[in-house]
Amino acid sequence: MRRYAFEKFRLLCRFLLPAVIFFGYGCGDDAKTVVIDFSEAAASERALEHLSGPPRLRVAVGAMISPQETVSYYNHFLNYIGNKLGLEVQLVQRKTYAETNALFGKGEIDLAFVCSGPYANGKEKYGFDLLSTPQIHGSHSYQSYLIVNRDSLFHSLKDLKGMTCAFTDPDSNTGKLVPTYWLAKWGETPETFFSGTIYTYSHNNSILAVAKGLVEGAAVNSLIWEYYHNKNPMFTSRTRIIGKSESYGNPPLVVSRHLSPALRGRIREIVFSMHSDPEGRDILRELMIDRFIEPQEAWYEGIRKMVGELALIGGGHAFSKP
Repeated sequence: MRRYAFEKFRLLCRFLLPAVIFFGYGCGDDAKTVVIDFSEAAASERALEHLSGPPRLRVAVGAMISPQETVSYYNHFLNYIGNKLGLEVQLVQRKTYAETNALFGKGEIDLAFVCSGPYANGKEKYGFDLLSTPQIHGSHSYQSYLIVNRDSLFHSLKDLKGMTCAFTDPDSNTGKLVPTYWLAKWGETPETFFSGTIYTYSHNNSILAVAKGLVEGAAVNSLIWEYYHNKNPMFTSRTRIIGKSESYGNPPLVVSRHLSPALRGRIREIVFSMHSDPEGRDILRELMIDRFIEPQEAWYEGIRKMVGELALIGGGHAFSKP
């Protein structure tokens, strides 16, 4: 029965979403994890780093949304910072959170928006520090949403037993760690619980996969789901939220430890005052960010706690730990 379910899953991947390009099978136990890429996003990724002139401030945005969307939504923000600093800005993009973190370790980027999971568990290994946290809808925190297709009969995670599920990234907090933690408390893993899983490498692609019927469920960043639901609900309206996690610190803006204290301080001044400047306020409104606020390390402790508990339970392999 499980083999039939996974074969059906693979057929769905092939025929229901022609835009999907498959480049890897067998990444999970029993070859049940499929890695997918969306061709539109992949094409955009190759063009992201070709900005004219020598780069002065190198900025990365973790692929919480697809590369094409990243360019669209963050271009004004980056230009604003560059103009205020009097520096050219280079946007650097990588497919996975781990690859983005590694750029810090190599000294190849100066500033980045990163997912909360990679921040909480990778800052010491890769050498970056908290700079600021975006406040969104009056809150510094977000959740993992468990979503299913609007027309499905699923109402809880338990209903997805033997079904297919989309994860965002192996190192994603809301898109992988949280549901893995939920399952671990039942003595399950994604491999034993689901008939198949895929990695989409962006939360909007996970939402699309559920809306299109490519998978039965997905765990996604609440901020991304709410953003699209407010801005363009074409696909979120085809999904339904059946579970929510506890709250964790919003994905932060982090800075390389190699960046000079003077430049680091200037960037802090710019982002913390954006909401008081008409141009900056308009850009924040585009991103649905109220303002940037002083971050607190305690907001990210819940993520580290989950990783520690998973290691004790025996599921620590499911989420990379430095």
